[in-house]
Amino acid sequence: MNVTHGLRRALQINPNGLAIVCGDRKKSWREVGDRVARLAAGIRAHGAQAGDRVAILSLNSDRYLELYLAAGWSGTVIVPLNIRWSPLENEDAMRDCRAGILFVDKAFAAVGATLAGAIPGLKLIYADDGEAPAGMEGYEALISRTAPMQDAMRESGDLAGIFYTGGTTGRSKGVMLSHGNLMMNALNALGEGLWPGSTVYLHAAPMFHLANGAAMYSVLLSGGSNVVIQGFTPDGVAGAIQRDRVTDVLLVPTMIQMFVDHPKLGEYDLSSLTGIAYGASVISDAVLSRAMKALPNVQFTQAYGMTELSPIATLLHWREHIGDGRAKGRRRGAGRATLGCEIKIVDADDQVVPSGTVGEIAVRGDNVMMGYWERPEETARAVIDGWMHTGDGGYMDEDGFVYVVDRIKDMIISGGENVYSAEVENALAQHPSVAQCAVIGIPSERWGEQVHAIVVPKPGATATSEELMDFCKTLIAGYKCPRSVEVTQTPLPLSGAGKILKRELRKPYWEDRQRMVS
Repeated sequence: MNVTHGLRRALQINPNGLAIVCGDRKKSWREVGDRVARLAAGIRAHGAQAGDRVAILSLNSDRYLELYLAAGWSGTVIVPLNIRWSPLENEDAMRDCRAGILFVDKAFAAVGATLAGAIPGLKLIYADDGEAPAGMEGYEALISRTAPMQDAMRESGDLAGIFYTGGTTGRSKGVMLSHGNLMMNALNALGEGLWPGSTVYLHAAPMFHLANGAAMYSVLLSGGSNVVIQGFTPDGVAGAIQRDRVTDVLLVPTMIQMFVDHPKLGEYDLSSLTGIAYGASVISDAVLSRAMKALPNVQFTQAYGMTELSPIATLLHWREHIGDGRAKGRRRGAGRATLGCEIKIVDADDQVVPSGTVGEIAVRGDNVMMGYWERPEETARAVIDGWMHTGDGGYMDEDGFVYVVDRIKDMIISGGENVYSAEVENALAQHPSVAQCAVIGIPSERWGEQVHAIVVPKPGATATSEELMDFCKTLIAGYKCPRSVEVTQTPLPLSGAGKILKRELRKPYWEDRQRMVS
C-alpha cells in the first residue's frame, strides 16, 4: 500500500463526496484527484524525480493536504518543515535533506525567499491566494498549466516523508517514514475504531506535525471528510465544529485546556462533535475532568507514540476513562499496544523487566521508522532488532496497560512539542558569560512541562535570566527557549564520569508526584 491508496479508492467509490473544506472552499474527491494529479505533474516539471525531496513551510490549508497526496502521487518525498522553528533551523533541515523545491504560504514567503537566497537552485512555489511574489510560481497557476499524470504507484518500502525532530546532539534529525509505515499506522487506528469513512475531521493541530498526521492518514485512507483551519484558536475550532458539523478532532493537552476553559464555549453548537483524540504529551487529571464535564457527549481517546513510530504505539480508549477503568486509575496511563504493535519494557541491558517494574518502553511493528536520514549510527542506537527504543521510562501492568513515568532520553515535552535539552544548552553555551549550564523540564500548569535552565556564569561575568532567555531566542525556536533561568554560583552536580546529574536537578521540582513527566 501507499499513501495515495485512499485517494484512488475515494475516486472509485465516492468521487462526488466531500473531501476538503477550507473556509469558503469546498472540494469533492473528484476535484481533489484532478488537482493532485496536476500538482504532481507540476512537481515533476520542476525537475523533481522519484525519491527527491519536496518541502513545505506553511500554516494549515487545503493546499497542504493536497501536497501530502501529490508528493506520493509524483513519487517524491514530502518534508514538512516546522513553522515554529527559526529560519536557521529550517535552513539546516533543508540542507540536510537536500530538498530542491519549497512550497510556502503568505506567512512564510519572506522566509522562503531568504532560504532560496542561501540555498543555490532552490525553487519556490507560492501556495496561497493572490499573486505570487517575485521569484515564485503560483500554486494555482502550476496546477492550471500542467496536464495530470498517472499515479507513480510507490511501493510500501519506498520513502514517503522525512519528518524532522529535535536532536540529542543539538542538531535536528530527519525521521524517514515509508509508505508502508504510514499506512500501517493508519490501518492500526482504523482497526481500533478511530476515524472511519463517516468522519468529518478537523485539522486544527499543525499539519507539519505527525500528531495531526495520526488522524490525517487514517481519514485519507478511509475516505472521510477533512475540514481545515489555518491554526488553533478556541474560537476557530468551535466555529468550525459548528459551521461544518465536525465529528472528530485531535488536540494536544494544552489546546484542550484552552478550548474547554474558553469563556465563550457555551455560545457554540458543538453537538456534532463525538470524539477528541489527544496525545503528544501527558494530560493532567484536572484538565481531563474539566474537558469531560464541558463536553459530556464527547468520547476521549489518548494516543501515545512518537514520530519514529508513524506515530502511534498505544491507545487508551474512552471506556478506560470512565467506570471500572477510571476506578482502576487507567486514565493516568497511556493505554495498551495498538493493533499491529508489540510493546515491551526493558532494562539497561535490553532485558525484559517484570510486570510493574519501570524500564524503557520499546515498540516493534511495521510502523517503526526506516531510520534517521543519513544517520546510521543514531538509527542503530534507537532501533535494536526491530524494536524502537522510545527513551521513555515506564512500566506495564498485568493487563498490558502502559504507564509513562519518566524520560530516559534528555527530552522535555512542552505544549506537545519535543525539546531536546542539548539544543537549548548549545544555544546557552554560546553566550559569553556562561561557564556551565543544564536544561531540564519542570512542571507547568499551562504547558505540561516548562523548559528551565540552570546557569553558572564565568568568574567575574554577569548575566540576568532575561538576558539569557532573549539570547536563546536569536538562535533557536521560541518554544525551545527557557521560560525560566536560575543563575547560580554553585557548581552543577557531576557524576564520577563528569556528567551533569540532571535527575538531581529535577528532583526538587517533581517531589510528591507519581511521575517525573507532565
